[in-house]
Amino acid sequence: MKKLAIISSHPIQYNAPLFALMAENGLFELKVFYTWGEESIKPKYDPDFDRVVEWDIPLLNGYQYQFVKNVAKNRGSHHFFGIDNPGLIEDIESWGADFVWVWGWSFKSHLKVIRHFHGKIPVWFRGDSTLLDDSNSPIWKQLLRKILLSWVYKKVDLAFYVGDNNKNYFLQHGLTANESIHAPHAIDNARFSDWNEEFERDLIAWKESLGISQNDLVVLFVGKLEPKKNPKFILDLAARLPSQKFKFLIVGDGVLGDGLKQKAKDDNRILFLPFQNQTKMPSVYRLGDVLVLPSLGPGETWGLAMNEAMACGIPILGSTKCGGSIDLIDDSCGLIFDPKDFNSVVKKLSVLAGNPDALANLKAGAIKKIQHFGYEKIVDAVIEGIHRSRQIN
Repeated sequence: MKKLAIISSHPIQYNAPLFALMAENGLFELKVFYTWGEESIKPKYDPDFDRVVEWDIPLLNGYQYQFVKNVAKNRGSHHFFGIDNPGLIEDIESWGADFVWVWGWSFKSHLKVIRHFHGKIPVWFRGDSTLLDDSNSPIWKQLLRKILLSWVYKKVDLAFYVGDNNKNYFLQHGLTANESIHAPHAIDNARFSDWNEEFERDLIAWKESLGISQNDLVVLFVGKLEPKKNPKFILDLAARLPSQKFKFLIVGDGVLGDGLKQKAKDDNRILFLPFQNQTKMPSVYRLGDVLVLPSLGPGETWGLAMNEAMACGIPILGSTKCGGSIDLIDDSCGLIFDPKDFNSVVKKLSVLAGNPDALANLKAGAIKKIQHFGYEKIVDAVIEGIHRSRQIN
C-alpha cells in the first residue's frame, strides 16, 4: 500500500472529515504532518473574527497525524517564518512516504519540503489562490510574483485545483493541464444536509425568538465582519428594499461589527447574531431563504459559506470576487453579481419575494448542484493522482 504524507499547517474544520474519509479508503495509507505545532489545536484568537475561536467538532479523529516541533520564535500561519520544522523532512522520510502532498507553499518548512523531495518522490500541491485580485496590483508586482511562483511550481509534479479560477492561476504560473487534477473545494455535505423533525422544531422556535415570520424572505449573510467580505452591502441592500417582506440576518463577528450595528439601529428588519460554532451552522443557514456573499476581496479565494448554505438547500447570490462563484452558481441555484452592482441583486430578491415557486426551484437546484462538490470527489482525485504519478515516474 502506497503512503501519502500530507503537510498542513494546522487542523482545520473543513479538512478533518476529509482526512478521515481518505484514511478509510484502503487503497493508500495516509498521515498528516501538522507543522504549526501542538498548540495549533488549542483555542486561539482570530483577528478577523475579533474573538477566541475553539471549534466544537472533532478535528483529529479517524486518521494518522503528527504535530511536528516548530522552532519559530513567532509561531503561526500568518507569516513565512512562522512555520519552521527542522525535523520535518526526516520525519517524512522515516515514515516512508511514497508521495508528499503540500498544502500551501508560503511557509519556510513547506517550501523546503517541496524543494527537498522534488525529483525523489512525487510532490503534490494544493492551494486555492486565484488571479481575481491581480488587476489591483502594479504590473511590476505581478511580474515578480509570476517569476517566483513559476519557480515554485516547477518543483511540483501535480497540483490539485479547487475550481476554474484556481486552475487558471496554476496554468498562468507554468503548470500544464496534465500536471493538474480537479479536486473541488468541499465541506461535509452530509453533516449540513442531515435534518430531522427535532431540528425543525428548534429552528421554528429560533425564528420566532428572532421575530422572523413565515411570510418573511430572509436575506442571510454569514462570515467574518471584515472589509474583504463586504458585509455593509447587506445594509445598503436593505435600504434599496424597503418592503416589510424582507428580513436581513447578519451572522458573525469581526472588526466591522460595532459600526454595522450602529448604522442598522433604525431598521428593525436588520438582525444580528454573533459567531456560531460548527454544530449550530446547519440551523443557522436554514434561518435564511437566500445567502448573499458580496465579497470585494482581496483574498476571497473561494467562499466556503456558499458550499455550506447549498448543502442546506439555500440558494446563493455570490459576487464575482468569490473564487468559487463561477463553479458553484448557475441559473438553477442562484446568481453571480458584481459586488458594486446592487440592481441585479435587488431585482433577483424582489422576484423571489413574490414567487415562492421560483424560490423553491432554486433551493432544489442548490441541493442538486452541491452533490458535485463532495469529499468523495477529492478522494477520487487522489486515486487518479497516484495512478498518474506512477505513469510520470
